[in-house]
Order: sequence, then C-alpha cells, then structure tokens
Amino acid sequence: MTEQTTGTETVASEAVRRARDAVARQAWAEAYRLLSGSPAALTPDDFAAWADAAWWTSRIEESIVARTKAYAGYVATHNGRRAGHCAWMLFYEHQLAGRTALAAGWLRRARRHLSTEPECVEQCYLVWMEAEAAAARGAFDEALTVARRMQDIARRCGSPDLHAMSLQTQAGVLLDQGRVAEGLDLLDDALCPAMAGELSAFFTGWIYCLGLQRCMACADLERAAEWTDAAMRWCAAMPAENNFRGLCRVHRVEVLELRGLWPRALEEAVRTCEELLPYERGAAAEAFCLIGDIQRRRGEPAAAETAYRRAHELGRDPQPGLALLRLAQGRAEASVTGLRLALAAEGDGGDRLARCRLLAAQAEISLALDRVEEARTAARELEALAADWRQRRRSATTPLDAAAASASGAVAFAEHDVERALPLLRRALSLWLALDMPYEEAQVRMTLAAAHRTAGDDEGARMELRAARGVFDRLGAVPDARRAAALLAGLGAREPGALTEREVEVLRLVAAGRTNRVIAADLVISEHTVARHLNNIFAKLDVSSRAAATAYAFRHGLA
Repeated sequence: MTEQTTGTETVASEAVRRARDAVARQAWAEAYRLLSGSPAALTPDDFAAWADAAWWTSRIEESIVARTKAYAGYVATHNGRRAGHCAWMLFYEHQLAGRTALAAGWLRRARRHLSTEPECVEQCYLVWMEAEAAAARGAFDEALTVARRMQDIARRCGSPDLHAMSLQTQAGVLLDQGRVAEGLDLLDDALCPAMAGELSAFFTGWIYCLGLQRCMACADLERAAEWTDAAMRWCAAMPAENNFRGLCRVHRVEVLELRGLWPRALEEAVRTCEELLPYERGAAAEAFCLIGDIQRRRGEPAAAETAYRRAHELGRDPQPGLALLRLAQGRAEASVTGLRLALAAEGDGGDRLARCRLLAAQAEISLALDRVEEARTAARELEALAADWRQRRRSATTPLDAAAASASGAVAFAEHDVERALPLLRRALSLWLALDMPYEEAQVRMTLAAAHRTAGDDEGARMELRAARGVFDRLGAVPDARRAAALLAGLGAREPGALTEREVEVLRLVAAGRTNRVIAADLVISEHTVARHLNNIFAKLDVSSRAAATAYAFRHGLA
C-alpha cells in the first residue's frame, strides 16, 4: 500500500513539474490539462497558474474557481502582496462577467491586503482604479495626477507592463478630456512596447485591446489600421489558445469592412464569432453587426436580418444597419422608430463614431421619406460634432467631417439648392477618398451625379455614375451597382433606370405620398394602369416597395 501511494505521489509530482514547465513556455492548453488532472496537492502559485491557463483557454468560470483557491492559499501563508494581486484579478474577472457586486467586494479585499504593504508593483492596480474612478466622475486633472503616480510606482518597481498601462490610462484621460492630439500621441507611446515585445503576453494583449478600442472611438481609422495589423501579427505568433485573438480580430473586421474588403471581412468576422462566443458575447455581437452590414449592402436581406437578430440576442442594438434594412424593405415607420430610439439611447457623450453612423443614417432615411427638417437637424448635429472633433484633434480628415459634408450636401440638394450642394458633396468625396472608404465614396458619387444632372451637366453626372458603378461592382454591392447601371443606361433621355416619362410622373407622385387612387385621378388614368406602372418601376429600379422607390426618387432628385 505504501509503495502504491509513493508511486502515485511521484506521478502527480511529475505532472505538476511538467505543468510548471508548460506555464513557463506559455503552452496554456498543456498546462491546463496537466494542472486540472493532477491529484497532487497544489501550491497557491500552482492554482494561480491553473487560473491563468483556464483564462487563456476560454474557461473563465474555472479560472475564477482556481484563482479563488490561490487567493485562499496566499492568505493562509500571509502573503499579502500575492493575495492582493489575486483579489484584484478576481475583481477584474467578475467585472468582465458583469457581476458588479462581487467585483466591488474583491476590489475592497485587494485594497485591504495591499494598503499595508510597502511600495510594490501590485499597488499600481489600485492606483489605476483610482484614476479610472476620477475620470468617470469628470475629475480629469485628478485622474491624470493619479495615473502619473501609477507611472512612477511602475518605474521604481521595474514593471514595463504596468508602466505601459499607466501611459494607456493617461492617454484615456486625455482623450476623455478632449485633448485628442496629446492623448493619441501618448496612446502610441503605450502601444510601442507591446509591438516591440517588451511586455508579458497578458499585458501585450491587454494594451492592444484597449488601444484599438480608443483608436476606433476616436474615429482614427488610419491609426487603428496600423495598430490592428501589429496586433494581428502578435496574435499569429502566439499559441492557438489566445483569448486576445478574437478581440483583436473584431477591430480588424471593422477596418476591413470600412476599407471595402468585404470577403476578407466576412471571413474574419465568422472566425471572430467562433472564437469569442464562448466567453466574450459583447465583442461577438459587434462582429455579427458587421456581418449584417456587409450582407445588407450586398443585397442579402434575409442573411442580414439573421445576423442583426443574433447581435440583438447577444446584447448589441443592431442600429443603424437594421433601420437601413427596414427602409429597403419598405417598412418606413419601423426604420424611423428604431433609429430614433437608438439615438436617444446613445446620447451625445458616448462613442463618437457610433453616433456619427446613427446621425448619417437618420439623414439618409429622413431624406428618403421626405422629412427634410429631420435630415437637416441630423446634418447640423453632424457638423457640430465634426467641428468640435476637428478642433480637438487638429485634423479635418475624419469620418465625422466626411459624413457631415455628405449629409449637408444631400440636404442642400433636397432643398433644391444645387449651388450649395455641389461644393459640399465634392468636399465629402475628397474626404472619403482620403480616408479610403470606398462604399461611402461611391454613395456620395451617386448624389453628386444627381446634382450634376439637375445643374445640366450630364457629362459630369455620367463620370460620377461610372466611377460609382465601378466601386459597387468591385465591392459586390449588387443593388447599388444595378441602380448606377440603370441611371447610366437612361442618362441620355434624362430618365433614370430607363423609366418612361409616365413612369417618372408616377414615381414622383409616389414619393409625394399619393395613393394609387389619387395618382390615377391626377393623371387621368385607371388604378389598374397605376399599378402596372408601379410594377414596371419596381422592376427597373430593382426595389420591392413604395418606400424603397421613394428613397430612390429622393436620392436621385426626382421628388
């Protein structure tokens, strides 16, 4: 019996030794398998390693259980620093899981353990939370002072990880304060050591993730693209079990979608959902929204509907994409209501790029439904948002400026002020081109073509339509490509989509909100003839509803 027990202990000890070696090599799947299957008595450090291995392999609940055991072991051995660090990590994991009460309790424990210790690197975590709390209540000067204290502690204690995180924290405070140029410079300073391989794997992923979120929130697509590429190179070099891979990929999908690389974006988005669904539902929901946006633009409404529904199930409001889908489906009121509620929920203090998208969609939908005043209000808010951002960032090449110019130009055109519309639309086009956002570029070309036609410049209209059709064809935006081709085909007769004069008359009356009976009376034809004209119009314009035909009429200056 003694020999059997000794043999078992030897095997268990060998498993733990191999597990520790796997942890040192960051072979997390191997470490998890060995530690979770070991019958040996594990040390607090082994439980902490088990927690890390579980986290890296997307077993978040097991990570919390193992880390709680590590915490208990450190408390039993009176290791205040390690107990405090474990308590802070438990705060972080519970916070990510949305358990705010549990998170707050563990943060208080971390403070109790670390407050009596001499200065140590673990105290950086507590100072970090002080800075975040100060920034959250708008005390930005205090937040910066506290974040710089975190930087000093990290430097004195020799922690590159927490020194980089202190720079990231200061950058966030500056950005929240509106000091955008300074904040972005400091953000680069925080990301550089991650790219240079100077940080631990956990902090490298953490720094990339937070930094990319900041870049996208700042609408700095060029910076986001560069750092996303760096983050994905790091992910590719890491072991397959890498929780940050999916989080970084979400931002990569955003950049690819905006750059018009839709097949790659869809492929990456599907992989992102597979990687994130087990543990990071919010980021997976964002990926589903991006999938829906691409499918909607490619003319796949059923697939887009499914993607938006999945995003909603995971907690993400699928606007403005869903509102634009509803407009294309002829469900005008659903389109307007959903967008209005999304704008009210977003407020004016959140993600600027997200609000920009909502406002741009509101302007587009309002114009399609002949609600020019609502479109004008959205365009004005976009202009104010862009002007404020331009002043803070000292740059005019942002999606906010481009969206504001596009919306203002479209509103001016709807108000029959072509002289004001043309320079606004040309400026929008130059900005979209500078930003390398081809779908938006092609969309504004369509409005610009309509403005050229109204001004009597058929040649200018033809050039814009050809350029737009080329972009739509390359992107795979089938409905838009068909509309551009129809406009080109009928340009000589000045009837878009080769509509007859009578069909143009009917379309204008539909866009004015007339019923078939009223249209028949106005044109002195039968209701049956009106219905036949409508069927022809729907077929030629590749639309399926009166609302979509109305949107087309307003977009091309026929209403």
